[in-house]
This record gives sequence, structure tokens and C-alpha cells, in this order.
Amino acid sequence: MILIGMYDSSYTRRVAIAMALYGIDFEHRAWSVGRDFDRIREYNPLGRAPTLVLDDGEVLTESSMMLDYLDDLVGPDRALMPATGHARRDAQRLIALATGAIDKAILIALERIFRPVEQHSQAWLSRCRVQVEGALGELEKACVARGDAPWLVGDAMGHADIAVACYATHLREAIPLDLAPWPALRARVDRCEALEVFRSHYSPFSAPAPTAQANPA
Repeated sequence: MILIGMYDSSYTRRVAIAMALYGIDFEHRAWSVGRDFDRIREYNPLGRAPTLVLDDGEVLTESSMMLDYLDDLVGPDRALMPATGHARRDAQRLIALATGAIDKAILIALERIFRPVEQHSQAWLSRCRVQVEGALGELEKACVARGDAPWLVGDAMGHADIAVACYATHLREAIPLDLAPWPALRARVDRCEALEVFRSHYSPFSAPAPTAQANPA
């Protein structure tokens, strides 16, 4: 398989970490959605990362779809997502909160990168930040509720742990955002980021550079 995208993308990174945990070999093409847009579009018409090219040439273009495919590939006994019931819904809820937070954080970053300062919408930026902090508050509650349990759902690392850690790290670097107001969340993120599988699939956030042709609207 071929995984396209840089590891400063938390979406790409969570797929890479899952593949590493599953022991699935893949070729990593660290292409930038800015610098390598046209090359990515040869596989994915959206020009987005991550893009996953399967062994038979089929192309997957959305990270949750990729993880669903990988879970199905390895089977329910090894999947990083609970198969059914409350545990599955709990994992999905935490992933949705983390995903919502990073989606809003990316909008904040793009507003700052692609619009001149005098055109920034402070109302929009404030609204996005309220949404980010609301999601982090709910994640903090979940981390507190788990206490000393090492993982967010169940007795082993799962997609919820990976998503929360990858997205929170992205938040720290892209906005940037200090996680100090959410100490239980910060502790869990730090614990994940200390693991070799996280360290070996990491690149510091690199803000995309606007081009003369970029349309900020």
C-alpha cells in the first residue's frame, strides 16, 4: 500500500500509526498538499491528504474510511475499534469530539494564513475557538472519568486514543493551543506521544504557504 501525506497532518498520522500497530507494511510518500498538490491529484481528485492506495490500485480518500478498511482487513479480534455496543459508541463519540476540534482548529489556522490580518473575522475566529474548547472540555471529562486506566476505551490502545493524541498535538502546534486547562487530557496525550509508534510517525506542524493564485474566500 501507499500512504500519501505528511505526518504533520493528524489525519495522515493516525492512519500511519494504525497501520504500524497492525503490522501492515506501506510506502510513505510525504507529499505536501501545497507543494505536491498536482501529484496528489493524480491519485485523489481532491488533492487531499491522506490518500491511501491499496495493493490492487483502489484509492481511499478519507481517513475514517481508511481505518474502517484496515479494521475489516485485520478482523474484529485485532481491530482498534470495538465491534459493537456501548464501547463502540463511546469510542466514536470521543473520536467525533477530537475530529470536530481539529476541523475547527484548521479553519482558524487557514484564516490566519490565507487572509491578511485586516480581513480576519474575529467573530468567526472566536466562534471556532469556543467550539474547540468545548470539545476539549468534553474530552477532559472523559479522561478524568477513566482515572488511572491506561486507555480511553477498553483495556488496549484503540482508535480513540490515537485520534485524541494526534489531534490534540496538532491543536497544540497549529493554533497554537496550550493544553494546561485540560490536565487529564494533556497527561494522556503526553503519554501517547512518548510511545515509539507515535514518535516514529511524527513531523512538526508546517503551515502551508499561500500562493499568488490562492483564493482565501
